[in-house]
Amino acid sequence: MSSFRFLLSRRWAGFTVFVLILAVGTWWLGQWQFDRLEDRKASNQIVRANEHAEPEPVTDVLSVGEKVAEEDEWRRVTATGTYAVDDTIIWRYRTPDDAKGVDIVVPLVLADGTAVLVDRGWLQTESQDEFEDLPAPPSGEVTITGWVRADGTGDSTDVAQVDGYHATRALSSGQVAEVLDEELLTGWLHLDTESPAPASPLRKADLPELDNGPHFFYGLQWWFFGVLAIAGFFYLMYDERRTQRRDEPAPDDDAPDGDDQLDERARKKAAKLAQKQAVKAAYQAAYEKERSGQR
Repeated sequence: MSSFRFLLSRRWAGFTVFVLILAVGTWWLGQWQFDRLEDRKASNQIVRANEHAEPEPVTDVLSVGEKVAEEDEWRRVTATGTYAVDDTIIWRYRTPDDAKGVDIVVPLVLADGTAVLVDRGWLQTESQDEFEDLPAPPSGEVTITGWVRADGTGDSTDVAQVDGYHATRALSSGQVAEVLDEELLTGWLHLDTESPAPASPLRKADLPELDNGPHFFYGLQWWFFGVLAIAGFFYLMYDERRTQRRDEPAPDDDAPDGDDQLDERARKKAAKLAQKQAVKAAYQAAYEKERSGQR
């Protein structure tokens, strides 16, 4: 164990702490991705069960002041009422297939006086600030089917005035209700069908993709990085020990220990000195002899 004392140095102690933090972090990130995978599978299961089910009356699913339940996301509902065209909402910066445009959202006023926001579909536009000739919804009493969606959140749900219309960057019935004289059901609907049909239909919203996403492979990548960090640590530790052993003097099995070892070193040093002196004396004698012969 003494051969690994270098692990107690400040450099290796800091390196060890860093690798431990890295390993724990990558494990946590990998587990987080796998948790997201399970959440997505559960959400997909709900959507599959809801989006093709028989529609229910909208007031059986949505109500005023109550958040949309997670199990009601993408549930098909039906509603009958009259569109409040004067309260049209422009949902800006909608880009299906990277095309520029907006969604047209119109409140549908129900028989009991409440209303539900209906995203009637997408319209391609050249500008996000000027809107002309918006396709009108069917007039009079209309029966629709649509998919339930939960409200958006954050500052992007703020409602502003743009070119004479109410406009937003994310749809929230709560924010819209503050600027419209309507009692709105919480949540909103992606339109599926309208009866009677409109003169100029809009592009309908795409249903969500029900794959599992990249979470599984992202989780594996994070765990692989953690294993790589640990493996690299042990390799560097092995390499450090190998370097130390290579630099250590070779052991001498016949060498005495303690004071005897010191005496042996002294004798060897004296013998080397005597040898040097003998060689020096021989050279001096030869030099003197050569000088005498030249005289």
